[in-house]
Amino acid sequence: MIQDIAPHRLWNPYDPAKRCRPQDFIVAADGSSLLVADGEPLRFPRREELALDEEAALTYLFSIDDEAFFLLREPFPAPRSFSYQSLRSLRYAGNGTREMFFAAYTAMHLAIWYRNNHFCGTCGHATVDSAEERALVCPSCGRIIYPQLIPAIIAGVIDGDRILLTKYANRSMPFYALIAGFTEIGETFEQCVEREVYEEVGLHVKNIRYYKSQPWGNVQDILAGFYCDVDGDRAIRRQEDELKEAIWVPRSEVVGQTDDFSLTHEMMMTFRAGKEPR
Repeated sequence: MIQDIAPHRLWNPYDPAKRCRPQDFIVAADGSSLLVADGEPLRFPRREELALDEEAALTYLFSIDDEAFFLLREPFPAPRSFSYQSLRSLRYAGNGTREMFFAAYTAMHLAIWYRNNHFCGTCGHATVDSAEERALVCPSCGRIIYPQLIPAIIAGVIDGDRILLTKYANRSMPFYALIAGFTEIGETFEQCVEREVYEEVGLHVKNIRYYKSQPWGNVQDILAGFYCDVDGDRAIRRQEDELKEAIWVPRSEVVGQTDDFSLTHEMMMTFRAGKEPR
């Protein structure tokens, strides 16, 4: 999966005192796009490559090994040899190391959070960085805002030697996926699996068992993957506004996605290999 970058390691303790060196990477975001180098494998610009003044609004995000990443928290036009590109286009171009893709997804998660919380949602005052932890603080009402993590599930629904594969109704992705959805207030992950499967395909499930988790930064998710067995009727009743296709696929006919970044892909391939938890 995208976070499996060993022997490299992500170091993300908050360090407001860390200063940006000429060789450090600069993360600049424009909506859902990031500033990256043109014509080479995925890479952020280094500070020495950008015309940034000494007072530029740079915030330390994290490091991968000894490579530090800083967020530029002000609009910045793309200079020559760099351009803003969406995470999706970068991912499907498939040009870059896994650790740099993981950095891009993680940086986007934090960039969205900083952008969306520039003002306090309680009183409307401008927020400031906490000096103690990764948080934004309202100096007017005292509200503390932490980075958002949205819990969601991936569900591999199994019927003996078959698994349920789906395609989203509102996306152009050509490959199959698994049932997925966000966890609601007051709901456990297991209850979310039961609800999402029933809502999207009209099936009841049992024997829900945990597999693995994954951060998915472009939508601020923390994903929890579960396998489960169909319980009772196998007839699929597809939620048409969510799914354009939902089919039972034999184990030997499961085809993965175009890369091995996602928890969904790994769960599909784990089922194909007969290694899913029972």
